[in-house]
Amino acid sequence: MKRGINARQLTKALQQDGFLNTRTRGSHHFYEHPDGRATTVSYHKRSDTFPIGTLKGICEDVAWTDDDLGRHDFI
Repeated sequence: MKRGINARQLTKALQQDGFLNTRTRGSHHFYEHPDGRATTVSYHKRSDTFPIGTLKGICEDVAWTDDDLGRHDFI
């Protein structure tokens, strides 16, 4: 599992995989995919990095493996 991924990078990766930000309520951003997968990404600033447990939970929600996450170019 990659560490140090920020909200900007993660939301870009979700959008590249077809997820749409369907709604936002405060710091909670809801992303849904046309095939039914969905997750909530919570952040205040787009530069916020995610704790490893939070990132694992998001990956489980969207059915991503480490390889799926690794195919996105995170700088």
